[in-house]
Amino acid sequence: MQCENCHAELPEGGVSCPECGAPAPQNVEGFENTIEIQQLMKKMVDENGAEVLTNTGKLVAFVNDCLPEYDKERRLLENMLKAGVLKNILDESDQKIAVMRAKSYMLSECFVSETAAEFVLLVFTYMLGWVYEPNITGTAQIKEVVEVEEKEKKKKITALDIEMNVFMPTSAARYRLARNINIPDGITKIDNFCFDGFSFMNTIKLPETLLCIGDYAFTGCKRLKGVDLPDSLKIINQGAFSQCVKLMVIKLPKGILEIEAHTFEFCESLEVVEVPPTVSSIGAQAFLGCEKLRRLFLPESVKFIDENAFSYCPDLTIRCYENSYVHKYCMSHRIKFETVETGKALRGKKHEF
Repeated sequence: MQCENCHAELPEGGVSCPECGAPAPQNVEGFENTIEIQQLMKKMVDENGAEVLTNTGKLVAFVNDCLPEYDKERRLLENMLKAGVLKNILDESDQKIAVMRAKSYMLSECFVSETAAEFVLLVFTYMLGWVYEPNITGTAQIKEVVEVEEKEKKKKITALDIEMNVFMPTSAARYRLARNINIPDGITKIDNFCFDGFSFMNTIKLPETLLCIGDYAFTGCKRLKGVDLPDSLKIINQGAFSQCVKLMVIKLPKGILEIEAHTFEFCESLEVVEVPPTVSSIGAQAFLGCEKLRRLFLPESVKFIDENAFSYCPDLTIRCYENSYVHKYCMSHRIKFETVETGKALRGKKHEF
């Protein structure tokens, strides 16, 4: 068998190419078609771009199209995609830890066999271009990872936590003509459309107990120039600050995982946005029409950006780490960028199109 990357001869039973280091396709017991499926799925990614890996719905559709004759394997991959296995792998920066956690999750939460978990990992890692050696996670390691996952689950914010004390539009109504608003302590969520169109509001003080800002909660607050987001905040839903035309500065707290669709759409005065290293994705039209946004540093944690996220931002230059997903995104979408070497201070080389 030859390496698909450099065409060197692959040693029997090897996990990587001795010449270029690319992963070698492998079979696993009970799944005799593993190599063919690895190659088909890798070809699908090469033809459709790495972005497809972050779109579960589209990827499931491609799995069904690519593997019509492999019914058992197709259903297993589809179920693991829907269970979030690949997403969890992509969210983890350390490859070894990503694989260990993915395997422990499949064994303990998805109730698949060890060989089935090995098959899934062989396909997913081959798609990602990672070298994977089967059976690297022994029973003791699996148990340790499961225990860590259980502890992390207890720390995670639940829907019940968020809905514990919601500030409703009916409560907000009495502030409609107010210029300065103070939300009381204990509030865990600002409800959807809560302050929609509050055109007199200049400032708002949010409590340290706040966990979530709902859909379009502050959309159209045309005099709002700035807002301090508390460290407790974990979720900012879509359109939360859209059309806040005077908003100039926003600092997203550490713990925010996603900048959702339309979050800062048409914030025409927005100049400064601080993005923490917990953000992994930026949704559709998130910064559409932010005409004054000139500099934006995006960390390596960002693994997906919608193609229209920065439409009509004419002067924007994105600062990013060299060879990161963001770097490749900027090049493919012809967005001005400055590259920074990993581990170096944020001083980069400017690139224009």
